[in-house]
Amino acid sequence: MSEHAPGPTVFHAGPSGLPRDHRPVIVTVGTFDGVHLGHWRVLEEIGARAAAVDGRSVLVTFDPHPLRIVRPAAAPPLLTTPDEKKTVLAESRLDYVVFVAFTPELREYSPRRFVTELLLSRLGMSELVIGYDHGFGKGRSGDVDTLRVIAAECGFALDVVDAVYADDAAISSTSIRQALQEGRLADANRGLGRPYPLTGIVVRGDGRGRELGFPTANIRVSGVDKLVPAAGIYACHASVTGSRYLGALHIGPRPSFPGADPTVEVFLLDFEGGLYGHEIRLELVEYLRPVATFGTVRSLQEQIRADVRRTRAILGG
Repeated sequence: MSEHAPGPTVFHAGPSGLPRDHRPVIVTVGTFDGVHLGHWRVLEEIGARAAAVDGRSVLVTFDPHPLRIVRPAAAPPLLTTPDEKKTVLAESRLDYVVFVAFTPELREYSPRRFVTELLLSRLGMSELVIGYDHGFGKGRSGDVDTLRVIAAECGFALDVVDAVYADDAAISSTSIRQALQEGRLADANRGLGRPYPLTGIVVRGDGRGRELGFPTANIRVSGVDKLVPAAGIYACHASVTGSRYLGALHIGPRPSFPGADPTVEVFLLDFEGGLYGHEIRLELVEYLRPVATFGTVRSLQEQIRADVRRTRAILGG
């Protein structure tokens, strides 16, 4: 693997493909939503294989999620938006990340055409590394066995990486989504290998938090397909305007205020000032409790104080 500045070169696939030289090109391909520990195992493998042959390691991924084109009604919410995926992959040893626009035309590619036109002709692939459950091509008609046949005919090497397990279950994007939707943040973070991220823009709210003595930053979450976890109160880290804070995060309805819209809003500990219009990035560390209804303002304030104390204790602030 070549020496270069930290993080891979990211580009969107065009007809010219990768810059060409004599070096082998080791490729993996997939949606990689969440870039979880199973994905990292594949990335580690292509990094090691590229380093062993002085080659280049390349991840080919897609935007939008293929199901958004193939079966829109079945398309899952995203664990990582494209920008979040780039942020996570900046920590990898990859040389290149190639974003391929998943279009209705690409949907019709047979497995063989996908491999020959995209991976071989445009990327110059010499070896393909995939996960054990990889499916590709029209209707996901291609699988590991299909690739073995194509690899033998076209002359590239194929390596299949086994699953990574947590609590005796294979880690997958699907299982992580389910955990987040059920409020099992600890299980989701275990599969991801890091806290779940939410990114958005701070917008003006209705001022309820300030009235209670806990001014919050109301967040418009970035990405229409982004998965927002189950309603509840969470301890999180928040990065905004170049600084990092502890945060107590509310997601969901506000039953103590009849008629109030659901929100995603965070109280930043030890912060004063305005944040309207700024991007904020949250890392959800621990689920604290479900959303509850409080009969009085005083009881709600007492609970928020308890949430803040617990957040500080968990995050060490």
